[in-house]
Amino acid sequence: MADLHDRHLENIVQLNLSDIRPNPYQPRKHFNQEKLEELAQSIAQHGVLQPIVVTSSVQGYYIVAGERRYRASQYVGLKTIPAIIKEMDDAHMRELAIIENLQREDLNPLEEAESYHQLMDALSLTQQQVAERLGKSRPYIANMLRLLQLPVKIRSLIQKGQLSGGHGRTLLALKNATLMEQYAQKVLDEAWSVRTLEAKIAEQQPQLKNKTSERLNSSKKRKPARIKQHEQQLATQYGTKVDVSTTGATGKITLEFYSEQDYRRLIQLLRKEK
Repeated sequence: MADLHDRHLENIVQLNLSDIRPNPYQPRKHFNQEKLEELAQSIAQHGVLQPIVVTSSVQGYYIVAGERRYRASQYVGLKTIPAIIKEMDDAHMRELAIIENLQREDLNPLEEAESYHQLMDALSLTQQQVAERLGKSRPYIANMLRLLQLPVKIRSLIQKGQLSGGHGRTLLALKNATLMEQYAQKVLDEAWSVRTLEAKIAEQQPQLKNKTSERLNSSKKRKPARIKQHEQQLATQYGTKVDVSTTGATGKITLEFYSEQDYRRLIQLLRKEK
């Protein structure tokens, strides 16, 4: 993504704010109002110090990078903004918007998970390829994507910062949406930490803990090295968690998916193997 940052080599122009539109592929839907106002005050005093990046469209320009600067400039009533115009297709525009978004420090866990998913969906990438592209581990990417399995109400609480990503991943152990929401409310009412939530779930559902422990222990004890190797190969190939279980000469291969889009991605990959 070096071309996005070599802005000193680009021509900077002043564009009318009225000719600019937000990026339709911007993964970030919520902007912190307090921080936006702080940026607006800075712009009012010093101007826009770093130009935004845009690409031309039929009705003007779409923002590729710099939507917060654009919004803050609107807030203080500016008419124009310094910009660099880059020509690119939709796929490139989406990729740059997602990657720039991921570089922000105040991204909440759900926004981060959605960004990974959008990157996979937009460029048909596996979890492994996303991990390599962003310098992260595949298990980290997979763990973040699990948040997208949560009920809408709980995702909203994470979006607002009322629950952490750790709370969300812990709640997934309950499997049942109603139970997840009940325990999420207890987290809010009684200020439970992630550790406390884990303990409460274990207390109420010991059978869940025991079954999970038995399954993991059995898997570790009985799986031959070649099966584990095949699991890793398939996980890398399909970009998701893979479990191979055998009973004699028969068995099954299980591939996990984390959303409807992820399901479609896996189906497309499997069809290509024919």
